[in-house]
Amino acid sequence: MPVFASLLAASVAVRAASLNMCSDEYLLLLARPSEVASVSRLSRDPADSTLWKIGRRYPGNRGTLESALETHPNLLITMGGGGRATGMIARRMGIRMLDLPFPASIADIGRNMRLVAEALGDVKRAGTWQAQLSKLQVPNLVLRDAIFLGAGGNSVGAQSVEAEWMRLAGLKQRRLPGGRATLEMLATRPPQVLLRSAYRRSERSLGQEWLEHPLASPKSSKLIAVDGRPWTCAGPLMIDEVIRLRRGM
Repeated sequence: MPVFASLLAASVAVRAASLNMCSDEYLLLLARPSEVASVSRLSRDPADSTLWKIGRRYPGNRGTLESALETHPNLLITMGGGGRATGMIARRMGIRMLDLPFPASIADIGRNMRLVAEALGDVKRAGTWQAQLSKLQVPNLVLRDAIFLGAGGNSVGAQSVEAEWMRLAGLKQRRLPGGRATLEMLATRPPQVLLRSAYRRSERSLGQEWLEHPLASPKSSKLIAVDGRPWTCAGPLMIDEVIRLRRGM
């Protein structure tokens, strides 16, 4: 951040609005209560976010600049959202704009944490998260063949940030054609570990019914139920998921 912007951030009390559930996570983890103007409505919904109890302490916006303006922010945080027009309008209104890049790696998440902490005026706030991440690093960790399984057989890429989190838990996401597992593959080539996402399991859909098929729970695999909500963004909340996975192994 330029020196002038740093001085400005230090002299003006921050009121940040986040327009995206994934950027909400960074704001809610790093900001003081007085610094949060609003978060997206999804972060106030227990079906979507594990931070919903914290999110409900603040007004919710509809993911648009117009809805966020009702809470008078001077900092707008989003992730790949809003477009050029939103940024131009925000700047004309004197609102700082921080558009975080979608993370392709855990290192990217760390950089986003530092960017948000810096925008809030205290880059040191990201240090606690970085320290927690460092504790998860295990050299020469033996990886077990694994598949993350969501509704309809949807999975994650073998080189994705989700797969990188899995490696910290001692799991190697199997490479799947089209990023999807089939019942036939689970029956004939079951993984050592099958992570079954519980995301919106209470909702009835064809995808959820697919997960209830007997072949979607191979007896030779170690089945571990995971809370699918942190996996939606695969961001800073995944540290707790890795810890839980390690305990479940």
